Parts: sequence; C-alpha cells; structure tokens
Amino acid sequence: MILFLFLSHLAVGIVFTLALVSREAGVKFFRFNAGLAAVLLAIALGFRRAGAPGAAEWTLVVSEAAIVLYWATVGRTLASIRPAIVLVAVWGGTAALILQAFAVTAGDSVPMKLLTVASFLSSAALLGGTCTAMILGHWYLVIPSLEVRHLQSIVKMHIASMVVRITVVGAAVFAGLALSEAGPAPDVGNFRHYITSLDGIFFWQRVLFGLAGPAVLSYLTWETAKIRSTQSATGILYVDFFTVVVGEVLAKYLLLATRVPL
Repeated sequence: MILFLFLSHLAVGIVFTLALVSREAGVKFFRFNAGLAAVLLAIALGFRRAGAPGAAEWTLVVSEAAIVLYWATVGRTLASIRPAIVLVAVWGGTAALILQAFAVTAGDSVPMKLLTVASFLSSAALLGGTCTAMILGHWYLVIPSLEVRHLQSIVKMHIASMVVRITVVGAAVFAGLALSEAGPAPDVGNFRHYITSLDGIFFWQRVLFGLAGPAVLSYLTWETAKIRSTQSATGILYVDFFTVVVGEVLAKYLLLATRVPL
C-alpha cells in the first residue's frame, strides 16, 4: 500500500508538470517525462491491494491510458488534441488522488478526510515538481542553448509546492495533537504519545529529511539558478529529490500507522 500510494503520487505529480513546462524544452523532454510517468503508474497499479479494483484504481487506469497516448503521439501526430489528452491525464490523476484519500480515511471525520485530500495533492505536486526540475536541470546538457529562465520558473514552482506541503503537514500535526489531547481518538489514536515514543523516530525523520532538508535545498537551488549555474542547481536537485522521496515514503507509512496525513 505504501508503494502504491508513493508511486502513484509521483507519477501523477510528473503528469501535472507536463502542462507547466515550456515547449522549448523539446519533444524528447516531454516524451521522456510522459514515459517515466506511465511506467511509474503501471508499477503502482501492480502494488495495489488484492481484490476488485476500486474507483481510485479505475481513474488511475484512465490517466495511464491518456499518458501512454500522449507519449506515443507527442512530436508525431494528434498535435491539435494533445492539450486535451494532457487534461484528461491531469484530471484523471487528480480524481484518483481524491478517491484514494477517501478510501484510506474511510470511517474518519470530515476534517481528517479533507486534510488527507490536501496531503495527497500536495505530495504529488512536491514529488512531481522536484523530479521534473531535476530532469530539466539535466536537460541543459542535452540542449545547452535552453534559456535558464525555464529552470528558474520550475524551481519557483518547486518552492511554492514545498511551502504548501509544509503548511498541510503542519495543519495535520495540529489536528492530530488536538484530537488526541483528551486521550485516544477514533481517527488518530494517541498521536501525541506516538511522536514522543521510540516509534516517533519515523515522524522526526519525516520532518527532518522530508521537509526541513528539501526546504533548505530548494532555496540553494534557487540561488544557483539565479546566477545561471545550471550544473550546480542540477546537482543540488538530485539531493533534493532524494530527500523528498525519503520524506514522502515515510509520510505514507505514518499515514497508515497513525491515520494522520503527514
């Protein structure tokens, strides 16, 4: 379940960025990212829970079909309807994340359901933005003449998604502590006791590696992108992406362990 959630969020996040990066990045860039998203989503569907597929799985299948169609046609044919294909993939992925959130929080209160929806969407945006920024930084070796403003633009989006992700996690921690203040709660159990116990090391690792680390690294990336040092920015983005991956995998584990959407 952890791998299913993580891989599907990463794939959908990459799909989000297909509509945000300039066409000047070139056909091969979009083909590579679309292919990567399609492969990740196919692997994610392989990790879904046994049994009949639910609504979330079927909407992921729709998104997968649209991504594969986009990958197969980009730079070749169907140019006039390609924006519509991307739109289907984006909306299918968004709907899938919302349905995933409601499935995972079945029986929980409405506030926790909404926080989980916000957590899943912000997780996808952070993962996809970081991954695509890293790939775009590397793409300056493929297209040396590519304007540096494209990297600067996606780094800005990465920082914005980082701010949103920290805000959502902060709200989830506040809600978890508030619900467990009077003792074990139906939604989150004794969350306060969990994060102060030995098991809470996973929570603190999630905060350190998944939030504090990427926050610092995204700022450093922006500073290097401002001085047009694309190679240095790309090197930082590799480390940044690794810390984001560690943090988001831990977030999925903590969600299943504590029912708090971190």
